[in-house]
Amino acid sequence: MSDYQLIIIGSGPAGTAAAGQAARLGLHTAVIENDKPGGTCLNRGCIPTKALLHVSGLVSDFKREQAHGILEGEAAVNPGRLFAYKDEICEKLSGQVEASFRTAKVDLIRGKAVLLPGNRVRVGERILTAQDVILAAGSVPVIPPIPGMDLPEVMTSEEILKGTDALPSSLVIIGGGVIGIEFATFYSDLGVHVTILEGMDRILPTLDREISQNLARILKKRGVTICTKAMVTRCEGGSGSPVTVRFKTGEEEQSVTCGNVLCAVGRKPAAEGLLNEDLQKELRMDGRRIAVDEYFRTSVPHVYAVGDLSSKIQLAHAASAQGTACVNHIAGKPSVYTADAVPSCIFTKPEIAAVGLDEQTAKDAGIPAAAGRAVLFSNARTVLATDERCFMKVIAGREDHRILGAQLMCGRSSEIISEITEAIVNGLTVEQMLAVIRPHPTFHEALTDALRDLAGKLG
Repeated sequence: MSDYQLIIIGSGPAGTAAAGQAARLGLHTAVIENDKPGGTCLNRGCIPTKALLHVSGLVSDFKREQAHGILEGEAAVNPGRLFAYKDEICEKLSGQVEASFRTAKVDLIRGKAVLLPGNRVRVGERILTAQDVILAAGSVPVIPPIPGMDLPEVMTSEEILKGTDALPSSLVIIGGGVIGIEFATFYSDLGVHVTILEGMDRILPTLDREISQNLARILKKRGVTICTKAMVTRCEGGSGSPVTVRFKTGEEEQSVTCGNVLCAVGRKPAAEGLLNEDLQKELRMDGRRIAVDEYFRTSVPHVYAVGDLSSKIQLAHAASAQGTACVNHIAGKPSVYTADAVPSCIFTKPEIAAVGLDEQTAKDAGIPAAAGRAVLFSNARTVLATDERCFMKVIAGREDHRILGAQLMCGRSSEIISEITEAIVNGLTVEQMLAVIRPHPTFHEALTDALRDLAGKLG
């Protein structure tokens, strides 16, 4: 007899969701965690950055109303207290994850897990056995092989989130993806001069081009310097002195000097040390990721991999959905994971959210589609909340009028995008979505304007 029906390695979003579903289905389950419950997202990623952005957003709002002569005084921030507040939020939520395991009668085992042949898991001196094992160890920051990346002033996102008692005098961010952009928003809100060095031709290169261009204009207006097609060659100085970051744009060599550097070029699966040598040879890989099938099965029988270990989509909610779907398959239940309808959100100001296809992707795939737009100049909530240009775009098929995707850049877009996601999953048409009455005054009601524009183009 095995010690457990299911062992889950990692307690991030994928592992936590898997454990919850396993408990609901009556599987005797253990979760092995080498750090704080909640994984990277809760302790070193999504949640701490949102805690910081919440406060910096308040500062930004104060400055806006101050410029209008409505509020007076200074919006001063205590960096040490701010990062302590972030830690308090994370500790509270991590404690709730641990409590949820106790309530569900899931065993939480502390320690570094190594998977051995025969579905055996070594944790310290203990050897545990299970009928099935789910690998959900998450990801770690990528550190490119650039000279000077080991300087104390050069940090990953996880290191910079630890915080200090003082803000940096200036910050260079290597990478203009989601992580880099959110940190650029936070630090620029607090008055730190930020320079973004992005290797591609635009920031947020995987998103709709209009969103990238619009956000670049907004960030530059706030004092952020953006250099695209910039390939960093080395970092020099540091160790208590300013850091000089050298980079090339084409054949031109340039440099920028700063107080600190944030390396935000992406994350990679945390697979190192997860399996012993024999299993490493047996496990099939897909580049850096563990290769899995549609049910998250690896090439090793009864071993599954979910979340950032195996997925191209490194998002907490995608990982949670995968964890649940994986356990359903293990338990012989219907397993559903809709990979083409995973929303992505960026907590800039205004927020950005996208799901499904954009115009260019649909065109490249040969899908007859049309896009409806609404610019929120006359949306009351937008006028009240921001001076920035906000918009919504919704994509639908020309033949069946079904919703294919949307790109939003406006207040509360991280919440509004769920309506579009639901429409894609359930095959709703433009006409069906237009039948919905959206409340006034909300950001949400601008979605009706975009759908009306789309209906007019579809005829």
